[in-house]
Amino acid sequence: MTNNNYLFQEALKLHQAGELTAAAAFYHKILNKQPGHIDVIFLLGTLYLQLENLDIATTFLKKAIALKPDHVTAYNNLGTAFQKQCKLDEAIASYRRAIALKPDYAEAQCNLGNALKEQGSLDKAAVNYRQAILSKPDYVDAHYNLGNTLKEQRKLDKAVESYKRTIALKPDYAMAHCNLGSVLQELGKIDEAIASCKLAITLKPDYAMAHCNLGSAFQELGRLDEAITSYRKAITLNPDYVVAHSNLGSALQELGRLDEAITSYRKAIRLKPDYAMAHCNLGSALQELSKIEEAIESYNRAIVLKPDEAIAHKNKSIALLLIENFKEGWPEYEWRLRTKDHSLRDFQKPKWDGAPLNGKFILVHAEQGFGDTIQFVRYLPMVKSQGGHVIFECRQNLFRLLKNCAGIDKIIENISTNEPSVQFDIHIPLLSLPGIFGTTLDSIPSDVPYITVDSRLVEQWRIRLEHDNNFKIGIVWAGNPTFKNYHNRSCSLADFAILSEIPGLSFYSLQKGPASVETNNPPEGMKIINLENELNDFADTAAVIDNLDLIISTDTAVVHLAGAIGKPVWTLLHSAPDWRWLLNRDDSPWYPRPNGLAGRAGMCLFRQSKLNDWSGVFEQVKEALLYELTTKGCRQPKVSSKQYAVGSIK
Repeated sequence: MTNNNYLFQEALKLHQAGELTAAAAFYHKILNKQPGHIDVIFLLGTLYLQLENLDIATTFLKKAIALKPDHVTAYNNLGTAFQKQCKLDEAIASYRRAIALKPDYAEAQCNLGNALKEQGSLDKAAVNYRQAILSKPDYVDAHYNLGNTLKEQRKLDKAVESYKRTIALKPDYAMAHCNLGSVLQELGKIDEAIASCKLAITLKPDYAMAHCNLGSAFQELGRLDEAITSYRKAITLNPDYVVAHSNLGSALQELGRLDEAITSYRKAIRLKPDYAMAHCNLGSALQELSKIEEAIESYNRAIVLKPDEAIAHKNKSIALLLIENFKEGWPEYEWRLRTKDHSLRDFQKPKWDGAPLNGKFILVHAEQGFGDTIQFVRYLPMVKSQGGHVIFECRQNLFRLLKNCAGIDKIIENISTNEPSVQFDIHIPLLSLPGIFGTTLDSIPSDVPYITVDSRLVEQWRIRLEHDNNFKIGIVWAGNPTFKNYHNRSCSLADFAILSEIPGLSFYSLQKGPASVETNNPPEGMKIINLENELNDFADTAAVIDNLDLIISTDTAVVHLAGAIGKPVWTLLHSAPDWRWLLNRDDSPWYPRPNGLAGRAGMCLFRQSKLNDWSGVFEQVKEALLYELTTKGCRQPKVSSKQYAVGSIK
């Protein structure tokens, strides 16, 4: 017995020193002499668990429990072995038995939380992590795992609290800093996210995930070169890092480096063929290259792999709508409401399905940009015709413009809370209406004008501009810089320089936002008047447009406004246009020219024939404008036969 005690102490020292093979040899010598040695049996089970020899580990741990049914730690370790074998039900039963024997056993509570989380029972997992923290308030892993669970539950503010508690207990915990950065990014606190990721990298320079998350934060800020550097560093550290390859492709795509982006996406897919997001991103790049059918195939693969991947459905819908497949496109477009970038409001009242309203009060809520709202309010009279009372919710800047719009009984301001204060029975997002009414290319409600301009404001601006006998052109060159596809909707004021060569023109800037500063340095010879500070809302802008001869703009809200009030507008489109402009046509079915013929009213589309080539577009515009000034008719612009689609979508 004395010899066994010596062997046991030697074995224990070796085990604690991490010399597992040598320790196992000593343990087995003891068992040869004393087969029922409970401590050795338990420790061998634990040792084989450490060696990932799970079958042998479970054998010894079960034997330990058979010899000592109240062996709490053996139950906990057996649960860990089962969990590593993906036998979650058995693992959960073992952890629960350990907790039943010792209710304040924090490690077993935390492990039970891990198993439940792996099983998808996030609420139950969180309960067990919190119980572990109650039993052991300084339990770092429990705080960290709770943070991860809250992150998955989209309880982001609470996740931040858990990660910060983790870091307070263990300031050098690189993973906690990294995950905190990820959550902060999702909360829009990008600078804080970058700081957290950088701290994680300082603590652990070879931490590939921290480099990847840092790249994601840089990309969110549009700092694409830095993002690419971070993604490539992550890939250098971990060449098989699938997410980093896919994210690198996304950043390259935003820079218009489509071939490189596709290479990165395909690398991600080779590493992980079932990675749905890489297939989705590949589809968006193929779509930009005009390979629409291939793009749709990629989206379909993403959807097969992950049927609830909302962005894949949304991207597919955009491709379908772009090629005029409205029948399949509208239902898919409803997935936009579930995407990360869309603020899904949790209304208590039901969503309208198109059934007769029979006197009900319906809330129609604008859910996207100003241009989308202006374009799709045309559907409100159709809603009204279903026999209900229409309450329209939109942003304040549209109030005056839309207050007398047909089909609206009451207009209210869009607020951040889910339920507005006004009473209603049923609701519908504005851009769901085309699908509700089964819109086809031939049934687009295209009667224009459908928005009336305030005659008082029109007269004020008529007096203001009557001294200008030149041909008056309103121009806009940049979209909303907060939109993801901003670069696809923007050129520069300098691109208009070629038009200033034409005598007899006056240019009026209707540009809002940061890009307006470009009027301080207009192209040489351009006579331009900046009206930004006098345009308080879209009612003011509409009144100005009504007094101008022509609007020339990139794809912004102004083109929709001009089209909606029936004024001539020339829309300048990137080679990857938004779905509503379709492909290979110089007109828009949403804002048709009278009788489908050339004429100053209605909308003309001028498309890039090459990626990012605005100079070619302005050559077309100059030629058409010279024709306009000569004939007083809008010459139909030449359209490239090359097809392009929407810009990249992460």
